Amino acid sequence: MFENLQAQPADKILTLMQMYKDDPRDTKIDLGVGVYKDASGLTPVMRAVKSAEHRIWENQDSKSYTGLAGDPAFGDAMVKMVLGDAVPRANVAAAATPGGTGAIRQAFEMIQMARPDARVFVSDPTWPNHLSILKYLGMAVVPYRYFDDETRGVDFDGMLADLKTAHKGDVILLHGCCHNPTGANLNAAQWDEVIKVLHDTGATPMIDIAYQGFGDGLEVDAAATRKVAASVPECLIAASCSKNFGIYRERTGILMAVSSDASAQKLNQGTLAFLNRQNFSFPPDHGARIVTMILNDDALRADWMAELEDIRNTMLGLRSQLAGELQRLAGSDRFGFLAEHRGMFSRLGTTPEMVEKLRADHGIYMVGDSRMNIAGLNAKTVPILAKAIIDVGI
Repeated sequence: MFENLQAQPADKILTLMQMYKDDPRDTKIDLGVGVYKDASGLTPVMRAVKSAEHRIWENQDSKSYTGLAGDPAFGDAMVKMVLGDAVPRANVAAAATPGGTGAIRQAFEMIQMARPDARVFVSDPTWPNHLSILKYLGMAVVPYRYFDDETRGVDFDGMLADLKTAHKGDVILLHGCCHNPTGANLNAAQWDEVIKVLHDTGATPMIDIAYQGFGDGLEVDAAATRKVAASVPECLIAASCSKNFGIYRERTGILMAVSSDASAQKLNQGTLAFLNRQNFSFPPDHGARIVTMILNDDALRADWMAELEDIRNTMLGLRSQLAGELQRLAGSDRFGFLAEHRGMFSRLGTTPEMVEKLRADHGIYMVGDSRMNIAGLNAKTVPILAKAIIDVGI
């Protein structure tokens, strides 16, 4: 049987990680892997997470299964964090998943169950795993224009024109904030235009919100998702706790199905539980329990939000420093977009050949499409990166 298996394409980011490890240069800089790093290069455990884990260790008296959709308290806490009061809680079905990736996969499976012929409109570019999972499931994908390589901003006219070709029964996949891989985001007025297109076409929005709190703040980053959920008859939301709680390896995520008709919640909830059962049965609980404890404890929540703000401001500071250093070296403001982008990532908008030259000549590792992880920098490495970008002629 196994002789019939074929080798799958190597994951570009994992390949890049291995190349970085094998590089003997002391001056190498890793801007590929999408994790937050502090100034020492460490991905720290947040203070509130440590405290919550200690309480769990002291007080937890069972490792028995939770429900198929996970602990209901986790669902309640996450729905409140992501959606606030935008929609009634009774209108939201929610199920815990193994990370944001698990939520994405379950969302696509739910779409496939409900609408086998649905087309999924995906931004060009997008997180590569969106496309990989859709291809694996055999679902139709329609790219829509998003990133302008000239301005390094959103090609909004192109985006709207492409989205207007959607039909009822199609799904439009949107990034709630901190667009991955570009860092270029829609403004409030542009979100209103997208909502109008959703109404005109009858397409269903699916929002991937993996970086809430990493852009302009916990509440501001959720504003677009809340506005969409409150404005359309139905939507799907896949949320991750990996970044904003720093619990990458605990694989903590959630899928929400929102309907303006509260009577649909029971069917939606049952469907989410069924999908979990077919895939992994009961979702992991440790990370979910940490998140639930933090969100429901005033002191832990305050400490977590303070540290999250420190992380966010650190990335904003690195963005401003890099944009300023490049302006000094280039004698122009053509890299000003770096300070305007939000989240962990920015896309330089250059060629794979230039990216390879950065790696070969300067030991700077970023994904071939020129996506770089801003959180992989620190105050000392920003000038090194800026000089390299100018030296290779970007």
